[in-house]
Order: sequence, then C-alpha cells, then structure tokens
Amino acid sequence: MNYIAVKVEINPFDSDLAEQIIANIEELGYESFEINDPYLTAYIKEDLYSERNFRMTLSFYDNRRDVILNFSSEFIKEENWNAVWESNFQPITVAGICTVKAGFHKNLPKTKYTITIDPKMAFGTGHHQTTSLMMEALLDEQIKGKSVLDMGCGTGILAILASKRGAAAPLHAIDIDPVAAESAIENTKRNRVSGKIVVMNGDASLLQKNRYDLILANINRNIILSDIKTYVSSLKSDGVLLLSGFYEDEIEMINRAAENESLEFVKSKSLDRWAVIKYKKGCLPLGD
Repeated sequence: MNYIAVKVEINPFDSDLAEQIIANIEELGYESFEINDPYLTAYIKEDLYSERNFRMTLSFYDNRRDVILNFSSEFIKEENWNAVWESNFQPITVAGICTVKAGFHKNLPKTKYTITIDPKMAFGTGHHQTTSLMMEALLDEQIKGKSVLDMGCGTGILAILASKRGAAAPLHAIDIDPVAAESAIENTKRNRVSGKIVVMNGDASLLQKNRYDLILANINRNIILSDIKTYVSSLKSDGVLLLSGFYEDEIEMINRAAENESLEFVKSKSLDRWAVIKYKKGCLPLGD
C-alpha cells in the first residue's frame, strides 16, 4: 500500500503546537507521526489523502501571528517504507527494563525485556508518548496468568510485552487496519511469541463478554468514547482497563464516560501533555 508523507515546517518550532496539529489531523486518517524540530511529519494512506482537507485544517492557525506554517507532501511507495523508518528509528528503553529496537540494531545494553519491531506502516514503535506511557503502565501490572486484550494493537508491541511478562495464552490483539494486523503477526513471530498471541483484523464487535482480566486500549479519544461500554462488558469483575491516546486535558471527558459505566478511577499519568488512565471494574453484586 502506498502512502503520502506530509511535512509541516513550524517556524518558530513549538512542540505543543505540533501535538495540537496531530490531534486535529488524526481524524482525517493520518496514522503515524514524527516530530523533529522544526518539522512535523504525518503519514496517511494514498487513497485517503486530500490536500484540500489538510489545508483547511491548517487554516485554523492562520490568525496566529507568532508562528508560520508551511507544508509539503511526498509520495512513498510501499517498498520504500523501510528506508523511511530505518532512518528515524532509534532504540529506546522504557522504565529501564524494556528495550524496543529494530532488527538492524546490534550490541545494545541488555535489559530484562527486549522487543524487536518492524513497524511497516503500523503505529506503535514505543517512541510516541502514548505507547511509552502504556508500556510503563503495563510494566506496573501483575499480569502473570491473566487474560489480556491489546485493542488497537498497531505493531503489537503491547501484546508482545504482555506475553513476555507471562500473560495467559492465547492473548488477543485486534486492529481495524489490515496492514497493522499483518505487522503485528510478523512481529509476534519476530519476538517468538506467535504461538501465544492471536491477532485479529477488526473492531470492538469482536470482543466477548466477561473475557479479559486486562484490556489495553491505546486509541484515539473518539473511539474510546464510542467503545468504552463494550470494553467494560468484556472485562471480568475486578478487571483493569488501561487507556491512552488522548491529552491530559481530555481526562475529565474520559472519566465521565468511565463513571457512566461504573468504572473506578485508579490513577493517571501524563507525558508531554499525553495521558494514560487506569480504571478498575468493580465486583458484580450478588444475584447478577
């Protein structure tokens, strides 16, 4: 599948503004992003790209006199994607105990967990704040022997980490994007956990009631608000729901939706204005 890379020059550079632009263009179908001063680069499938829609989104900032935005677009054939991400993909360490790297990274310091990722066009290499936040939250959970779902799995990085930490097999990973699902399948093989993870291409309609001890959902705010009822019904009593993919100023909105489903707020954490929230599903009353 071919993609379009749209590069926005932000002058003077403002990382907060870059994040705001990301939030505004995600709903246009943009899937992955890179922020490297002074540029924000966004990737979208060729058939979804509309220069007019992108210009209209940026026009929201026309009245700002403190910044100048210029953008350009570049066609990327599917076979050229590896060259694009390899030039930008640096290994990272999360919480000092989990290394995320590509296959071409060699001779790195050893950590307790190592995950090798080939993202292709899928989202989730650990570099985005929400993926890092979710990985840290997952590392804090006691999940050995527990049933886990990675909803909106992208590259499968969270599912792979959960499996390496002893989650019950089969662990489920779901993504609506067939490219992401294919990438996740390949990455489970690359990390020798393919026999423990079932990757599915689809949406929340695939979920089963009272199935999971832990659900991980690093998706955008609108999907969370739309599907949170399904997530909750799929959790066992005392199950945990970890959510990310939204900004800290949207926590109150997410909390209201969670309260409507009788979820108990446990804690939240932020990184560069992005947030992760932990909720717990209470026990069912007797007779239910």
